[in-house]
Amino acid sequence: MTVCNTPLVPLALWRTMQLILLTCLSMLAFAGNSILCRLALVQQHIDPASFTAIRIASGALVLYALARLSLLRAAAATPTQQPAPRQQSGSWAGAIALALYATAFSLAYLKVESGVGALILFGSVQLSMLLYGTLKGERLGALSSVGLSVSVIGLVFLLLPGSSTPPLGAAALMAIAGAAWGWYSILGRDATYPLATTAGNFARAIPLSLLAILPWLAVLHWDLAGVGYAILSGAVTSGLGYAVWYGVMKRLSVMKAATVQLSVPIITAMLGAILLGEALTLQLVLSCIAVLGGIALVLAGKGRNSRQANPMNIVQENHD
Repeated sequence: MTVCNTPLVPLALWRTMQLILLTCLSMLAFAGNSILCRLALVQQHIDPASFTAIRIASGALVLYALARLSLLRAAAATPTQQPAPRQQSGSWAGAIALALYATAFSLAYLKVESGVGALILFGSVQLSMLLYGTLKGERLGALSSVGLSVSVIGLVFLLLPGSSTPPLGAAALMAIAGAAWGWYSILGRDATYPLATTAGNFARAIPLSLLAILPWLAVLHWDLAGVGYAILSGAVTSGLGYAVWYGVMKRLSVMKAATVQLSVPIITAMLGAILLGEALTLQLVLSCIAVLGGIALVLAGKGRNSRQANPMNIVQENHD
């Protein structure tokens, strides 16, 4: 009998390629959320509260269906295995963070351009996650520290007077959304079953998003386009995108997970220029170069990363 052993290096390379691909998909999904939110709200196709509620509800439905399908496939393959533990099907902490992020995000995008809004959002994400990582003992090496500094300089350069500076209130809401998303991302590091966990978080966030509608009852409105944007955001760029991100989070240190998200404003700004006709200035281009270059240095540098997992658990969750 001949045993074929897979070489270690190709397997490691394959998993690294998986990680890169899934990370890129996550970042594209995050940028897509920014664009869909702006398409829905700026043209007043729907109000922010209704957009958020429909977004979360549609995400919950799609994720529930996929989680059930995953469970049925796993049960058919191994009839004796047990379902995922209850605590792996989301948490109220995750739901609160998700609802707070989604609500503040939608309200802020009424007054903030997509590119600048994403810069504030993920700048806040980075600060909250870097603080958490530091408190947990994670450290960036010299090269990574330089990369982080370059990325931050790129953000500051874009937000200097002369760029599209947003109103203070809208900027504050976007910063709150960023902190909430940082919290949500950190919670994902303990998600053994990313799909089930994300589905549970979305389901629990439904009543919270409905409560957020109450102050806006007098101004609720929507049309078919607005509902369509909200469903697309919830089912695809939020639901599926967040499940993929929870799987990616298990492979990255908090520091690197925070820094890689700085690519989202760049993607968002480019999509905003292409799809929404927003300005693509030299200032934005130079900022893009600085931010992406800084991220590359962070990822190339050495740092403490004690978390490793197979990213394919995102797609097929084995409930042992």
